[in-house]
Amino acid sequence: MTLDISTAPIASDTTDHAPPADGRKARASFDLSASLVVFLIAVPFSLGIALATGAPLTAGLIGAAVGGIVVGLLGGTSLQVSGPSAALTVVTAGLISQYGWQATCAITLAAGLLQLLLGARGLARTALAVSPAVVHGMLAGVGLAIAIAQLHVVLGGSPQSSALANLTALPGQLAGPHLPAVMVGALAIAILCGWPRLGRLPGRAGELGARLARIPGPLVAISAATALSMGLSLRLARVEIPAWQPQSLPALPHGPVVGLLAAVLTVTAVASVESLLSAVAVDRMSNRSGDLDRELRGQGLANMVSGLLGGLPVAGGAVRSTANVRAGARTRWSSVLHGVWVLLAAVALTGGLRRIPLAALAALVLVVGLQMVSFAHIRKVHQHREFPVYLATVLGVVLLGVLPGVALGAAIAVLQALHRLTRAHVDVTAAPDGSFAVRTHGPLTFAAVPRLSRALGAIPPAARVTVCHDGSFLDHAAYEALHSWRGGHQSGGGTVLMVTERQADEVLDPDGAVRSGSSAGPHRCRAWTPWVGHHCIEQQEDPHGRLLDGVRVFQQHTAPLVRPELARLAREGQTPSELFLTCADSRLVTSMITNSGPGDLFTVRNVGNLVPAPYEPGAADDSVAAAVQYAVEALEVSSITICGHSGCGAMKALLDGVHERPGPPTALTRWLRNGRGSLDRLRRAPAGFAARPTTDLVEQLCLTNVVQQLDQLLANPAVERRVEEGSLRLVGMYFDFATAQAYVLDRRSGLFSPVTEHDTTPLRTAA
Repeated sequence: MTLDISTAPIASDTTDHAPPADGRKARASFDLSASLVVFLIAVPFSLGIALATGAPLTAGLIGAAVGGIVVGLLGGTSLQVSGPSAALTVVTAGLISQYGWQATCAITLAAGLLQLLLGARGLARTALAVSPAVVHGMLAGVGLAIAIAQLHVVLGGSPQSSALANLTALPGQLAGPHLPAVMVGALAIAILCGWPRLGRLPGRAGELGARLARIPGPLVAISAATALSMGLSLRLARVEIPAWQPQSLPALPHGPVVGLLAAVLTVTAVASVESLLSAVAVDRMSNRSGDLDRELRGQGLANMVSGLLGGLPVAGGAVRSTANVRAGARTRWSSVLHGVWVLLAAVALTGGLRRIPLAALAALVLVVGLQMVSFAHIRKVHQHREFPVYLATVLGVVLLGVLPGVALGAAIAVLQALHRLTRAHVDVTAAPDGSFAVRTHGPLTFAAVPRLSRALGAIPPAARVTVCHDGSFLDHAAYEALHSWRGGHQSGGGTVLMVTERQADEVLDPDGAVRSGSSAGPHRCRAWTPWVGHHCIEQQEDPHGRLLDGVRVFQQHTAPLVRPELARLAREGQTPSELFLTCADSRLVTSMITNSGPGDLFTVRNVGNLVPAPYEPGAADDSVAAAVQYAVEALEVSSITICGHSGCGAMKALLDGVHERPGPPTALTRWLRNGRGSLDRLRRAPAGFAARPTTDLVEQLCLTNVVQQLDQLLANPAVERRVEEGSLRLVGMYFDFATAQAYVLDRRSGLFSPVTEHDTTPLRTAA
């Protein structure tokens, strides 16, 4: 089943929802416009990175041009845009201060050669094996170090040689700031922070703001700050772009070989990890599949050329790449053209660039540095209990440097992994009939044998025991201890059944083999049997009695299985990653179709899975908006799914015009008014949106309603902000009861595709 809704405009984002370009001319027009957008971002960004590192400002433009052209032509991720890297700022600044600029160019060239060799050996994916907590901690630490250093420039001073020195000198700098520099920097920061929010203004101001927000914020901030400084004739340090000279070429560095080797390895590691992680994110965003080894080879060649010509180290960047995708790029030529525009700007716009105040560029880099500290990443790291690794990496990078900080974070990650291997929970519960249940959680290794032996030794002889292992690692020592106890207990007249938690009908034999044994052990209802005739409980005419019987079955069979997890959630609170908004229809069981458990989904259900549009008199409903706001701002969910279904009674009522019937409005008619947008959308495209004949008009409206509610959801300010930040994704889903099949809305083609065939890359919509 493939359902097409492409004729109904569901977004203004050309990347996500524009129809596929037909012919080379259409693709070229998309690539040309996208390249100009990225160019307008890349020029001030590259100059700011060069300023932050202490390199010649021409080095930033060279790195941007080389990254765009070389990686654009030879890289493995067609829509990724490469250039000077914010993550390498601290590393490059340290190399320049220690070895000088020409030696730094040589180190960049050597790092590029090493990247080329690693890519040729097919080792690109090994860079992705680094713990995400270490990677995010490194980026956050680098971002903080950048922000602290550039704050000195915004205040009219000069940054020190290290983050610790910058922190020490900051009170003195704050005591005597240079007011013109502060004025220019504050204006740039205000524009950078407020520009993306112009579209949230109410009414026509919001429409105008949304149009203005399409202009790159960095370009507006730098232009406004420059205009202010020139209009008021402020005396400020400004950009100095010297002519390219042969002295910018690389020269052999002098120093201990070990130190030089460490420098090359650091640049290689940071540039490769950032580029490959960005490549994976861009592929997911654009619903494509790239070649990571080819990407690494392209990055290596770009660094070799950039180092040879006197440019900054190059890496794939999330800022430029995201802008490229959202601007509608179709092929790799958008990146190549952006590099060409940067090259032309370096030659033709030298006079204009020299008017830019350094404080404005420093403000731009300061904001970028702070944005590298992602609260979404912190939340995910905390959920996986790896915050100590993250914190150690951040502090290590800020206080010791990038390489020592990463090494410290990696060491903490290894120690934490070893500690987890020694942790195992063994819970023993007694049933009223005198039997015992032993449940194990976590890896059972030799370190857990004493705890396991004590728990098993406390069970009375001749008792009937069921041992349920959660299916995680079981080493030889724990295996021997478990089965030795089993033999002794059975010889004393007791019975022991060993099963795995993942499949209740799998029995762990004494020889370690897993066999099917559904008839062995006490009966447990499978999760779906109560919904198929209620085979596990006696049918009753009284619905209330049947409900209570269901509760009793839960208490007897399911509660012992889920009690440890619910106890953990009671201690730690809920941290769902998904808001699931669906219909109140009794046939739609969210836990069944999503295979989810306690704590997984924050669920909102209402008649027709509607999201009331704000500012619509007589139809809005604060309960849904409050739930969405709580999920997005308090729970910080990373995904919101709106799920419709076949045969929806609310959609039938809309088609019947229940919400327009004369007479005093009832609660139902007032609520159904929130679906008028879906009905209007269907009327604008009454036919032709389904790739196969739909069963009836109700099904067409059910599908259209999902798309319309996604648009209305994006009108929520909290949702819009998170989506623009890239930390929240929106997904459209449709469930067909007759086939028990779920379909997900594909953001590129506008098709509802089966989940088994669908790339789970999320949908981003705009009203």
